[in-house]
Amino acid sequence: MQWGGGRREGNIEDRRGLGPVGVAGGGIGALVLAAVGYFVFGISPEQTMSVVGGAQQPAAQEGVRGQVSDREGQFIDVIETSNTDVWGPLLAKHDVTYRPPAAVVLYTQATGTGCGTGQSAMGPFYCPADKKVYLDTSFWNELETRFGAKGEFARAYVISHEIGHHIQSLTGAADEARRLGARGAQSGSVRLELQADCYAGVWARHAPEASNGGIQISRADIEDGLGAAAAVGDDAIQEQAQGRVMPDSFTHGTSAQRMRWFGKGYDAGDPGACDTFGTRTL
Repeated sequence: MQWGGGRREGNIEDRRGLGPVGVAGGGIGALVLAAVGYFVFGISPEQTMSVVGGAQQPAAQEGVRGQVSDREGQFIDVIETSNTDVWGPLLAKHDVTYRPPAAVVLYTQATGTGCGTGQSAMGPFYCPADKKVYLDTSFWNELETRFGAKGEFARAYVISHEIGHHIQSLTGAADEARRLGARGAQSGSVRLELQADCYAGVWARHAPEASNGGIQISRADIEDGLGAAAAVGDDAIQEQAQGRVMPDSFTHGTSAQRMRWFGKGYDAGDPGACDTFGTRTL
């Protein structure tokens, strides 16, 4: 993947180096619960934190806003800006006004969020309460070493997936997901996650054109994205963590489903093809 010519708006809040956030009211237990929930049971961190968030008060943190100088930060900035360039015109065709996330927050180990205390073990996540994407870049090592998802495009897929959750907060899909429930093979959570995968595919289809060639994505990059989608399927994570698959506890979809919906978004290049809530077959 080539991205050096991509535009950067600086919608980054850099909290790296501030150290772990302090919490009151048993916050460390909440961190452990969220981490275990994500890696063992496949429960998304935002769901876990929504349950325990009322029992903790994360300490306030504020990072530096704007342009970042390191390569990792610049890459994230380019991908976030590219999503803005892609989704503005696309959603306008569906009578939805795209507003970027409030920020992509880069942090180290743990940080306060509008959804509770975020921790690096959760992986990247979107908090609808403050409309920010949270990312500890040490997750990239986890993505490669534990899940075998290599390459910068795999990282771009992850970022764009989380921005997909922001889009769902704009369209109202997140509300529909809550109505359908949080766990199970046909749950609202699974449908929400698969739609975000599909949105990541839509972004990938349009990113080169929207960036006027500043971003270039090859077929090998798309294969990396499909590999990342397969690596983080509920069945793959559960098999690795506990040696068995429990469909009734699915929250994100199987590897095959995540690959299929990412590919569907990429092939169609249209968010209208990402209606996971209107289909019986996921």
